[in-house]
Amino acid sequence: MKTLILLLSMICALGSAGRTFAQSSPPWSEQKNDPAPDKGYVFHVPDVDNVPDLHGNPCDAKLVLFIGGNQFFVLPQLIAAFEVQHPELKGQIFYETLPPGILRKQMAAGNAITLGNLTVEVKPDVYEAGARVLHSMEQAGEVTSVVTYATNTLEIMIPKGNPQAIHSLLDLGRAGIRLSMPNPEWEGVGNQIMSSLRKAGGDALVKAIYEVKVQNGQTVLTEIHHRQTPMRILQGEADAGVTWASEVRFQQSIGNPIEGVAIPGVQNTTAAYAGGVVKGAPHAAAGAQWLSFLQSEEAQSIYRKYGFRSMTDAAK
Repeated sequence: MKTLILLLSMICALGSAGRTFAQSSPPWSEQKNDPAPDKGYVFHVPDVDNVPDLHGNPCDAKLVLFIGGNQFFVLPQLIAAFEVQHPELKGQIFYETLPPGILRKQMAAGNAITLGNLTVEVKPDVYEAGARVLHSMEQAGEVTSVVTYATNTLEIMIPKGNPQAIHSLLDLGRAGIRLSMPNPEWEGVGNQIMSSLRKAGGDALVKAIYEVKVQNGQTVLTEIHHRQTPMRILQGEADAGVTWASEVRFQQSIGNPIEGVAIPGVQNTTAAYAGGVVKGAPHAAAGAQWLSFLQSEEAQSIYRKYGFRSMTDAAK
């Protein structure tokens, strides 16, 4: 993804500036994911000047959320529903949907991140990622009030019609099958995928996909986000990739020619998502309200719509 910003470097200094722009390319965002009510002059050039993972106006925000990127398609509905319950926060929520590892790097770098020529420094009130990570951070005193709110499983994403006849994880190791796979360096799902590959074909399958095929160019690792996988499939650059089941459901819900191949339970890996209020959060009360909302039936129904499972469902 070529995410460059040539304007807006004086975001907060301009007061009502500080605007980021939702993504219109890939096509599924269509610039609808910016909750800021005053957008000023909207300047957006697909794949040149766009920031798909920063949403809203960070200046004077009353709630700042750092959320693992695989929830990017759920957030617009969640934010809208939350603002109905908390109208005092309407238009004053800023959220980022970068990979959890990138968000942690941002937090460790004084809460600042630079995209192209744009630098944003904003302290999160809530951090959301895998439950194991959140509970570890809670033990370290980095977050408090941790709640677990949803689960997800893995699925093989393929083009509609399955032209390469991919039916299992083992098929991904075949010579000539072009893959788009999450980079485990900053996406936790990469390690979970490796675990599933190991269950299906041992260390040999992991090596074939994450070493041999990377070296010969048949596996391309994500640079920013595993949402790059559907982009590459839609553009004919990849034959398959392992993603969360929710991402397959989302692509299908918006009419993209994407299908999924189920992974048997004995080979699959389940992720649990959690969030916590960040230590020293400027808006800790609002953060706690957000975490409470995530556990509500309204929020859970939105997650289920996109293929996530609630903790209650997962326990059944």
